[in-house]
Amino acid sequence: MPLLDLMWSMLWIFLLFAWFWLVITIFIDIFRSDDLGGVAKALWLLFVLLIPWLGVLVYVIVRGQSMQDRQIKQATEAAKAQRAYIQEVASPSGTADELAKLKGLHDQGVLTDEEFAAQKAKVLG
Repeated sequence: MPLLDLMWSMLWIFLLFAWFWLVITIFIDIFRSDDLGGVAKALWLLFVLLIPWLGVLVYVIVRGQSMQDRQIKQATEAAKAQRAYIQEVASPSGTADELAKLKGLHDQGVLTDEEFAAQKAKVLG
């Protein structure tokens, strides 16, 4: 019997954490919603706080799809920002550094005058 009691306790603890996660997710979504005004946000918050089970159930039924759309939009924007940051960091330092490298290669005799002029024009665009 002690093992069964432990399993029941673990199940209830898991359900408690899942419940808190769901309520916090709904609060975040209420505040993140652009389509709700201040009064509507306050009413949803009061509904979820005062009658939690019913409030959460009704919120998920009524606004579940828009909640999912907002999460997808946020994830897409975060991915775009991350991609732009990585491209910015991974790209060459800039035009001045490229010209300095070309000048060094020209001074070493690796590039001829024509090649240097062509590469310089390419970098300057």
